[in-house]
Amino acid sequence: MTNNSSAKGRIVVGVDGSPCSILALQRARPIADALGWGIDAVAAWQYPSYLGAGIAGELRPDDDARKFLDDAIEAAFGSEEPADIKKVVTHGYPSQILIEASAEAEMLVVGSRGHGGFTGLLLGSVSAQCTEHAHCPVLVVHSRDHH
Repeated sequence: MTNNSSAKGRIVVGVDGSPCSILALQRARPIADALGWGIDAVAAWQYPSYLGAGIAGELRPDDDARKFLDDAIEAAFGSEEPADIKKVVTHGYPSQILIEASAEAEMLVVGSRGHGGFTGLLLGSVSAQCTEHAHCPVLVVHSRDHH
């Protein structure tokens, strides 16, 4: 994700298909519209650590990530996908990928809780890492039922 000085600003949104990440996409939209920025919807995937090399070669987590990214964008915006949204699917730890992307973004938006983790926590590990290490302002979006 490169951004030069003549390009318009970008908001990076972390998307894992969870309700909070769909809400993060929705919250980023009016900010992007008001400021004339685009949105980079970023889905990062990682092979599960418990899989052996033989099994991992048969899986297609990149295809799964593309599918849940498409589904999340449709859930957030309906059939009218914003023209200035850029879909990014990449391999790596989500917090690391989002922190790296934040270096060239005007803002990073993440949900407070994604898939997995422990119920009842106010911040998930990805959102906590992003708020600590991002290179731009971070908006953490809580759902109404985050408890």
